[in-house]
Amino acid sequence: MTAPSLPAPSSAPPRGWNSWDCFGGSVTEQEVLDNAEHMARHLLPQGWDTVVVDIQWYEPEPGSSDYAEVSAAVVDAHGRPLPAPGRFPSASGGAGFAPLAARVHALGLRFGVHLMRGIPRRAVELDTPVLGADATARDLADPGNRCPWNPDFEGVRTDHPAAQAWYDSVFALLAQWGVDYVKVDDVLYPPIQRADIAMMRTAIDRSGRPMLLSLSPGKELSTVHAPFLARSADAWRVSDDLWDTWADLREQFQRAARWAAVDHEGGFADLDMLPLGRIGIRAHVGEDRLSRLTPAEQRTMLTLWNLGRSPLMMGGHLPDTPEDTLAVLTNAAILEIGDAGEDAREIVRDRDLIIWRARVGEREVRALFWLGEQPHTHRVHAEDLDVPADAAGTELWTGAKAEAEDGWFTVDLAPHGVAVLSLA
Repeated sequence: MTAPSLPAPSSAPPRGWNSWDCFGGSVTEQEVLDNAEHMARHLLPQGWDTVVVDIQWYEPEPGSSDYAEVSAAVVDAHGRPLPAPGRFPSASGGAGFAPLAARVHALGLRFGVHLMRGIPRRAVELDTPVLGADATARDLADPGNRCPWNPDFEGVRTDHPAAQAWYDSVFALLAQWGVDYVKVDDVLYPPIQRADIAMMRTAIDRSGRPMLLSLSPGKELSTVHAPFLARSADAWRVSDDLWDTWADLREQFQRAARWAAVDHEGGFADLDMLPLGRIGIRAHVGEDRLSRLTPAEQRTMLTLWNLGRSPLMMGGHLPDTPEDTLAVLTNAAILEIGDAGEDAREIVRDRDLIIWRARVGEREVRALFWLGEQPHTHRVHAEDLDVPADAAGTELWTGAKAEAEDGWFTVDLAPHGVAVLSLA
């Protein structure tokens, strides 16, 4: 029986929590529930409503710093991955993720999982039959197109008559469990795996359950793929993994600008997760730490992500999130830009100054980003912001008044910081 669906997601980018930045491939059921409960209490009112279990949930002993050379994935009789019951006790007896998904749904949240492209190598070793097809895992496996960085899955021979049946069977199982969001990995890392993506889209459509499809990782992803991606998926990464460094954050400005300039209505260009709060607890990159991004850099990140209408997936362990970070995540005026912003684009790039524009309802939004290393007071004329000389409003991070004097706005900017003017 397929689990009941929550109301369909809105046309806004999804917001939620993902286990990767804090727990790598080793998250446990209790840790997922701890984050889900914290989200329901503190973030759900601002639209944060999705909990995603990231990579290797099928591995009994995934390790905490890298992938094991040999995968010992738990699979069912048809080779489909199952949650490791030692880490997810409610999955025992073949229940899969259905009990955990039900507990997440009971909190008013959506439940998501990570999935690798291809077929588990463990299924190939066992040569399990493909559900709904006269073929086995070995018939489908394509070792020549396996993931270059994760040893768990083989590629799939997408020209094999049973390839679609394989993906149909996997997504049918996810639908049965009550999954609402699927993050599929190793489909955009050059080259883009168009055949696999198209079959996954078909499999979701056949599953009978609405599921958001998010594609990763996006390294060197060209905007030439935008029409195909918008037809096939709900979100797609436009970069490799992003971590809590200014260098990583600064690099996203050019990606956000490029993707904002192309038509991809129907989907969202994903600037990657938000490595904020407590991360690295058992992750593959770095030690257990609070995010190294400064408060100004965190505001810059949330502003750019919302202007670019990127999905917002919090990567830190929510129960340990500092209050100032929680305040950044729940700024309703900034989140509204992501929900309802239109015509967002970069309009100025002048050395360390970048300015974006957007329209939210009847108001014009102008974000002034300062990439410099020292505090800076910037004067900008209303004409350069394309607003009337008598325009006035509010700076959305501080609530301070924003008014022009003789047509000039004066804005104080922190190192790597931002000021967001909402004007009418």
